[in-house]
Amino acid sequence: MKRLSDLDYLKLNKWQAFWYKVALFFCAIPLFFKNIGLGIVNFFKKCGIGIRDEFVDIGTTFTKGNWAVKLSFLIFGFGNFYYGQILRGILFLLFEVVFIGYMIVPSGGLYWLAKGNWFKIGSTVGTVQGGLVENKINYNGIEIVTSDWVAGDDSVKVMLYGLLTIVFICAFIYTWRVQVKQCRICMDITAKGKKIKSGKDDMKSLLDDQFHKTLLALPITGILAFTVLPIIYMVLVAFTSYDAAHDGYSNLFSWVGFDNFNELFNFNKGGLGLTFGEILSWTLMWAFFATFTNYFLGMFVAIMINKKGIKIKKFWRTILVMTIAIPQFVSLLYVSKLFTTSGLIGRVLEQIPFIHDWRVAHNFVSLWDSPTVAKILLIVINIWIGIPYIMLMATGILMNIPQDLYESARIDGASSTQQFTKITLPYMLFVTGPYLLTSFVGNLNNFNVIYLLSEGNPIKGTAGGASVGHTDLLITWLFKMTLGSTESKYYYASIIGILVFLVVAILSLIIYNVIPSTRNEEDYK
Repeated sequence: MKRLSDLDYLKLNKWQAFWYKVALFFCAIPLFFKNIGLGIVNFFKKCGIGIRDEFVDIGTTFTKGNWAVKLSFLIFGFGNFYYGQILRGILFLLFEVVFIGYMIVPSGGLYWLAKGNWFKIGSTVGTVQGGLVENKINYNGIEIVTSDWVAGDDSVKVMLYGLLTIVFICAFIYTWRVQVKQCRICMDITAKGKKIKSGKDDMKSLLDDQFHKTLLALPITGILAFTVLPIIYMVLVAFTSYDAAHDGYSNLFSWVGFDNFNELFNFNKGGLGLTFGEILSWTLMWAFFATFTNYFLGMFVAIMINKKGIKIKKFWRTILVMTIAIPQFVSLLYVSKLFTTSGLIGRVLEQIPFIHDWRVAHNFVSLWDSPTVAKILLIVINIWIGIPYIMLMATGILMNIPQDLYESARIDGASSTQQFTKITLPYMLFVTGPYLLTSFVGNLNNFNVIYLLSEGNPIKGTAGGASVGHTDLLITWLFKMTLGSTESKYYYASIIGILVFLVVAILSLIIYNVIPSTRNEEDYK
């Protein structure tokens, strides 16, 4: 579609300008996905070029390096010792000794790698199955048969230690590359007649110009150990048969490849694909309404309270903030009971003939038994919870909007609606754009509101070894899959976790590139 110039666009009337923007939006969708595809291709292209350059540099370092550099290919830190960097050399050599020792000890890295049968489809994670062994005991001439449990491998433990071993190997390769590169740099510096940093210089650097690395070392290690590794472990679970029947201890689970994914995306009758699609659509619908109803209604309440002529403003703000003071799980559980037939609101509604006849005709015990009404109640109750937060935030932002803008608009004859759409709303969207993004993502995974109010009910069936309700989100369905001693499907829960991450990541990237906060920053300086 050909873009109009600014002059031609100004000549359009309101409807023409509206449809022109709509056309631009739909024409931009293919271009958006094209740019994503090109970005992915360029990313892998850069990765390929980077890997190629690394191999070329390694070959050049070996061929042009002196004997100390070449020997550092086998002995970590040898080049550092040769060039007088004793502290670095000790650390590199110590790391190599620890790695080799860990890999070759009887219960070390090679042991766990061999036990894991990594990605051999159909093979168990672990090689020795535990079981009961009968023992016959002769007691006063009476033969007694007892059963003792003989422990075998633990699949969970095998996969965990195997994963740690793989991470250790990656760290070993990275460290090897770093120390070889450092030896090459030391050789080049020496050839130019310059001085090489000593261990004392390294310590001073870590406390001065490289102090940020010193501070970030511990947090990054914690993130890798307690965030990244559990995520990788969860992804691996999706490719196994890990469930209540195959718990890894009493019964080893095995690698199944993409069978679990094929089953989840099976849209035939009886497959999980339709259930997944329905829950995903309701999750997105819930996140949209839960985010924007709170946002606009909270903004409207803030505008009304801050309006000139409104008395006892502090009182109205205090009343609204009272919902924040009460713990959310208490208020949610209490409100959920209010709408049952024995609850206060439920009894009042029961007196209305229309609602009473409708409930009896559909055999609903309470309002929570109707899928449509339950979804509406969830959105309405969430408004009651979320408005105070938005009201407080919007109050602070509204007070910081320059009043000169409103005075100029009133002089030019702008109505209250025009002032809101042209001044207040753009300013609010610019300042609260990142909040809207985090709020939307948070509502995609809003476990508390859904589970405490409705527990995903009313139930519509069973899928993936767990009951599925009309108000279940992906996160609550995932939670239900991990419950129960005989029907828990941990591999399905892992897949749902992966898909939730993908949905959140994709939507976050799209929204982040659309919100004014990242596109029109210069307009609000």
